[in-house]
Amino acid sequence: MRQTYSVPKKSRITLLMSIMFIVQAWGSALAADRYIIDPTHTYTIFEYSHWGLSLQKGRFDKNSGFIELDTENKTGAVQIEIDASSVSTGNSLFDNTLRSSNFFDAATYPKVIFKSTRVLFDLNDKVIGIEGELSIKSVTRTVKFELTQFTCRFMPLYLKTACGANGYTKILRSDFDMARYTPFVSDEVSLYFIVEAIRE
Repeated sequence: MRQTYSVPKKSRITLLMSIMFIVQAWGSALAADRYIIDPTHTYTIFEYSHWGLSLQKGRFDKNSGFIELDTENKTGAVQIEIDASSVSTGNSLFDNTLRSSNFFDAATYPKVIFKSTRVLFDLNDKVIGIEGELSIKSVTRTVKFELTQFTCRFMPLYLKTACGANGYTKILRSDFDMARYTPFVSDEVSLYFIVEAIRE
């Protein structure tokens, strides 16, 4: 005769609660929407003072990464990887100087990387800022990007939802071992990003 076993009622309740907790946690993990950065509409721009005469600008043309967003729980994550060799100022000689060991040392450190530690929301669930760590060469510093725009909408072009953002922060070149020509070229640099990302 086959022997049967019955699970005590208390154990059944505990098992049921454990399953519900796992399902809820799994559902929360899946709640975040993931967007892949569109490299054709994403640029990183830097701005600095040249001898106090003018504000000069350059940019990085190759950017990749992702955005994760869970507006219900007010959480998210952002990661942007910048190809250091894609620096572009409109002057090839200057571009090569910026790629050299005096500045970005692109041969040794091919990526400039930003990883968020916190995405900031306002009371209307709108993203207003991103805190995280910026790594240039072998140095990592904490930075905060203020957002001037963050918008998500369905895009007929992709048949998917896309998000776009504009933000900025200020850094010191000397914090990242790139202080050459200071103070004639300002130590302080404004760093802007223009990002569009498409939902997976």
